[in-house]
Amino acid sequence: MRFTKEQESFAAAVRAFCDSECRTLAQRDALTDGGTLSNSPEILHKLAAHGWLGVSIPEAYGGGGAGMVEECLFLEETSRGLAPITAYSTGLTAAQTYLRYGTEEQKKDILGGLCAGEMEAIALSEPGAGSDLGSVRIKATLDGDHYVIDGQKTWTSAAHVAKHLLLLARTDSSGPKHQGLTLLIVPTDVPGLEIRPIETMEAHTVNDLFFTGVRIPVTNVVGEVGQAWKHLMRGLSVERLIIAAMSLGAAERSLEDVLGYVKQREQFGRTIGSFQAVRHRIADLATEIAYARAFVYDVAARIDAGEEEQLAREGSMAKLKCTEIAKHTALEAMQLMGGYGYAREYGMEGQVRKALAPPIYGGTNEIQREIISKSFGL
Repeated sequence: MRFTKEQESFAAAVRAFCDSECRTLAQRDALTDGGTLSNSPEILHKLAAHGWLGVSIPEAYGGGGAGMVEECLFLEETSRGLAPITAYSTGLTAAQTYLRYGTEEQKKDILGGLCAGEMEAIALSEPGAGSDLGSVRIKATLDGDHYVIDGQKTWTSAAHVAKHLLLLARTDSSGPKHQGLTLLIVPTDVPGLEIRPIETMEAHTVNDLFFTGVRIPVTNVVGEVGQAWKHLMRGLSVERLIIAAMSLGAAERSLEDVLGYVKQREQFGRTIGSFQAVRHRIADLATEIAYARAFVYDVAARIDAGEEEQLAREGSMAKLKCTEIAKHTALEAMQLMGGYGYAREYGMEGQVRKALAPPIYGGTNEIQREIISKSFGL
């Protein structure tokens, strides 16, 4: 697609910001306590001050009032720039549910906070319910004008830095597994909630959550009681596109970094980028990324044109392809950089670590293939 001058200027401004604030490893370490944190409140609040957070969220709730094209440009450029704001995408994903089903009060509170630099989280997965979310067991029992929540959630991104959780809980067990599920807003400072970090190969990102007698007022229900499955299944094109745009930016950064390396690294009396075997691998990566970028912005433009509910297949395709390309590009780049690709100083090992999780979260790529194949009547 062709971007407007305003969109191009916006993308250029975000890129310049990232180049200024977090281009080098030293800058990113200073923002993330030596790489042990995945989010920098300082960067988030600076982005909020520019009015860039929530660029696709309506102005009435503190956003920029633009569309998914602009949001994808922001996600692409901040991922390309390695900005430590991973929780923003989680909050933006939660925002899609609030926008469709939240009350005016909920939208002003949650979405306004997100646009101001606060973080939000979504608690869906459980030890026995990952890809099979219909098997959620955590209970929310009605007690007067409150729900009492007991149970466990796992792999919850950003819970440790979020102001609220958007919790998927079972309020009725009498019917089929996809019925009786309800979405609830849970403040992360509520009594009875314990948040424990899960150690992974990345900086602290995901958590186990333990609920013991947590009391939440009925006014914290998002949408209709017992209709969470229907709520979650709508709007997934946007949620998958968020991951796709981030992965696109990550792939572009890996390609840029390896290009810089092969152009200056010499072996056998010449730069390694002059060898045909290297040039062809670079050509393949660049071609894959270019095609993925065209597809991402085609889907974004169609969402902005009001076709969101008809794009389930395309949303899954975008998530599948971009996450796989980001992983492949980072691994190829590490191989082409040799030992330097493995060294923290050059940054590629971090790109590899970050690229391994997106094919798993947000609906595994195996699930995306199922969605795509079923859309063809298979």
